Amino acid sequence: MPRYGRAAVGLAAVALLGSLVAAAPASAAGPAALANTVLTTGSAGGTAVAVGDTLQASLQTGTTANFYSSATGTTGVKCAASTFTAKAVTNPAAPGTATESLTGQTFTSCTSNVVGTLGVNSVTVDNLPYAVSVTSAGAVTLTGSIQSTVSLRTLLGNVTCVYKANGGVVRGTASNATTSIAFVNQPFTKSAGPGTCFASAYFSATYAPVRDTTQGGATVYVN
Repeated sequence: MPRYGRAAVGLAAVALLGSLVAAAPASAAGPAALANTVLTTGSAGGTAVAVGDTLQASLQTGTTANFYSSATGTTGVKCAASTFTAKAVTNPAAPGTATESLTGQTFTSCTSNVVGTLGVNSVTVDNLPYAVSVTSAGAVTLTGSIQSTVSLRTLLGNVTCVYKANGGVVRGTASNATTSIAFVNQPFTKSAGPGTCFASAYFSATYAPVRDTTQGGATVYVN
């Protein structure tokens, strides 16, 4: 989920996932000079992201990824580190919709304030890859068997909580102004786990910047 330009987290998202302004000169030649694709690197209207390129991002500095039991509360699990990796699948002319495959997502340095828990063993993203779409308007949508498994330490031993994204969809918004892609209160429902596991989980995270590691870590934009 790249660091996408937004005309309009409302995924990346998706993207899954910056400040987008400049345009490539019209006189530039060759594939690297394409300035009319949905995803570009270096600037808006810059070098086209190539199909097959690897896109990566970590949490925006100073933020956490949260799995809270309600959309307005702060009870649940939060992680100080998270990274996603995606592969560019299609990158058509703008305006349009680019597609990606989310191939990896990690959550580490996690803590829990759920009553009865002592800590977090792991937070795992299951059933990868997920399909990702990114529109020129900055809408990021993840689809698939989206599921996360949270292992918690409790006074009575370890417990496992499994959560599935409602409707198999997670939505995000890319913002040029904040150079980020944000997911806000995306709803998940518990599909397995004891009473210690809260019934619903709301996922929020902001990733920035998104980079094309195939192109030397150049920043990714949406057009």
